[in-house]
Amino acid sequence: MDRAAARRLDGISDSRWAQRIDALRITEIFCSLQGEANDAGHVCTFVRLTGCPLRCHYCDTAYAFQGGQWQKIDAIIEQVEALGAHHVCVTGGEPLAQPNAVPLIARLCDAGYAVSVETAGALDIRPVDTRASRVVDIKTPASGEATRNRWDNIASLTAHDQLKFVICSRADYEWARARLGEINVPTGCTIWFSPSAGEITARELADWIVADRLPVKFQMQLHKLLWGDAPGY
Repeated sequence: MDRAAARRLDGISDSRWAQRIDALRITEIFCSLQGEANDAGHVCTFVRLTGCPLRCHYCDTAYAFQGGQWQKIDAIIEQVEALGAHHVCVTGGEPLAQPNAVPLIARLCDAGYAVSVETAGALDIRPVDTRASRVVDIKTPASGEATRNRWDNIASLTAHDQLKFVICSRADYEWARARLGEINVPTGCTIWFSPSAGEITARELADWIVADRLPVKFQMQLHKLLWGDAPGY
């Protein structure tokens, strides 16, 4: 499959039909511990949507690129309620590639859940309910998708949102450090630096951040430390 074909969403070509029946294509819904960002350590229900227009070389959820099952929003909400966690993470894949992710997120916020949305940063975040915490990736050069960064999303961030840089090398780190000097984020918006597993060590990235006194938070993926790359955790 060529790169252009890989960026097309599998099975989402009938999204107009899905919008009419209030449905989304779902890879999995499960309860675990949130492993990243501000909600790390909380029991959390994950709603993983199918499909992604990006192909980051370090992606650990490529199994969500294809397949999945169409489910109506009401059925998704029922499953979230049954799992019983207060925190809910809408993720993917790329959740915002499915238009009905927006009403799903609003419904979850209406129901009183603490909602986060993990997005790759290549699509417009403005339609997403600002009661949810939008966790926006900034793709570094080593990801292979840095040209897809939608920089105008920065202006839409609130103090409730978060930015994430996955760092694959010293060159990536220096690139990300330079970007920090060019962007303005609201006070309270957390900026995360994470090491790409198997490419740099957590110690290396931590030492670089400390040496440069960067105004970011370091994070490791708690779920990987506990369960590795197994789906459903």
